[in-house]
Amino acid sequence: MKGRLAILETWVDPVTMGQAVAKVEEFVEWGERPHVIFAVNPEKNFSVPGNPALHEAFRSADLLIPDGIGVVLAARLLHRARLSRVPGVELMEEICRLSEARGYGIFLYGALEEVNARAAEVLRERYPSLRIAGRVNGYLPNEEMPRVVETINASGAQVLFLAMGSPRQEQWFAAYRDRLTTVRVVQGIGGTLDVLAGTVRRAPAAWCRYSAEWLYRLLSEPGRIGRQRVLPLFAAQVFVAKLRLLAHGRGAL
Repeated sequence: MKGRLAILETWVDPVTMGQAVAKVEEFVEWGERPHVIFAVNPEKNFSVPGNPALHEAFRSADLLIPDGIGVVLAARLLHRARLSRVPGVELMEEICRLSEARGYGIFLYGALEEVNARAAEVLRERYPSLRIAGRVNGYLPNEEMPRVVETINASGAQVLFLAMGSPRQEQWFAAYRDRLTTVRVVQGIGGTLDVLAGTVRRAPAAWCRYSAEWLYRLLSEPGRIGRQRVLPLFAAQVFVAKLRLLAHGRGAL
């Protein structure tokens, strides 16, 4: 894996899906602490700099995957790096496939109780030998957090999926990473359990193949338009950054 790339206000690791899965296996087999994986997309470019805790979480993350097409295109323009998308939802399924093959236990933490439970059922159907060591919904009060951590540790899970959305899942990991005793890989998966449970539809394969998943979600969920407004702003900032590189003789069209 080559060095980490700076994309405006955040970073991304130039990994393929296969390399990301290989890193997960390495973390579990040889790691002595929790290693965290976060997804990078244009929205993070605007949320990270204004939140010191989130900034530190991303700066110190073990793996930052290129989840959004905007980040992939920005890396090509700013660094001439040809990245391929590593969607968080697909990486989670690959980790489950790896865990089934290697006997790793997984833990699902986050989402509504019914969503969490249904997602666990779907994973059992898809990966019959997968060991789901435990699960907890994401709507418990803060005073319950010590018990949640104890439950995760007692489960013996090596892989923890945090389905709490950003920045909550990053803040949770920063607060409790030192208390996790058996977990070796933590992936922030946002709304992936909702996709697995069927409460949120993922874009059809053709839309994903042409990197238009963001457009499908906007058309199917008009309420997301507020979040999607960052996309043209992100594109403009990348373009300005490219012009600055050219002005200093450090870029090529």
